[in-house]
Amino acid sequence: MTRGTFLMWNGDALDLDAYLAHIGYEGDRSPSYATLRALHRAHVLSVRWENLEAVLRKKRPLDLESVQAKLVGSPRGGTCYEHVTLYAAALERLGFRFSVLQGRVQMGETAKVRPESHAMTLVELDGRRWLSDIGFGASPLEPIELTDATDTTDGSWAYRLRRQEVTPGADGWALYQPVREGEGQVDNTGDGWMVRHTFTLNPQYPADLRVSNHFGSSSPYSPFSDRLFVQRVHPDRLHLLDNRTLATVRPDVPKPEFRELAAAEVPVVLADVFGIELSTADAELLLPKLV
Repeated sequence: MTRGTFLMWNGDALDLDAYLAHIGYEGDRSPSYATLRALHRAHVLSVRWENLEAVLRKKRPLDLESVQAKLVGSPRGGTCYEHVTLYAAALERLGFRFSVLQGRVQMGETAKVRPESHAMTLVELDGRRWLSDIGFGASPLEPIELTDATDTTDGSWAYRLRRQEVTPGADGWALYQPVREGEGQVDNTGDGWMVRHTFTLNPQYPADLRVSNHFGSSSPYSPFSDRLFVQRVHPDRLHLLDNRTLATVRPDVPKPEFRELAAAEVPVVLADVFGIELSTADAELLLPKLV
């Protein structure tokens, strides 16, 4: 675990006031659970998940200056690596004790070992550990306590956390979500739960995130280097854009709503539904890639 006094995540370079204003946080700044809970929720509801830089340019800068300019200083979002780079700097600046972790996104797949491609934070407070997973897109709206077995809801969305074998011979944790109809999701438990991602407590550092970020944005083996994917979560709904397919998921409705967009509609939907505004040049670059 790192503390704010050891500035591994460049907390001293963060414009904390600008970040907190961007996510609409006006509360206490002491490193308490109340602060963590409110900060987590504000970040998830305010900062979008999108991979446009990878799709358009096959690169995604991860230095804090670039991440701040994009996620705080412009109407854009980013992937988990950008989210965690920003969020970890804020946690560090506020004096939280935490570590950054990476996980394997499974989405129901259990037969194959997938690469570590998702970053999140684990915060320690008063002897309890909290998974603060703010960069998944469809992220929980609250931290989830890390225990051997937790079933929880953030008031809208339900999650299940289990300690289990996550790769052959390696124990860790798995975060589950309810199976949704119409998406080909797998019931991994027999009672309606699909494993979202797995992780261990092996601490990760900025250098580790840079490697994974480079793979995710430029490798032809990455699912997010060529295909547009955008997410925005609300307490009562989740919007997902997968290339030209727009889905709306509601926590109390098992089957999502789907709509196929024309390519020319995508920039408009990005702005109106996701709050992501593209420059004219970027919109022109994107349209030929929406096959």
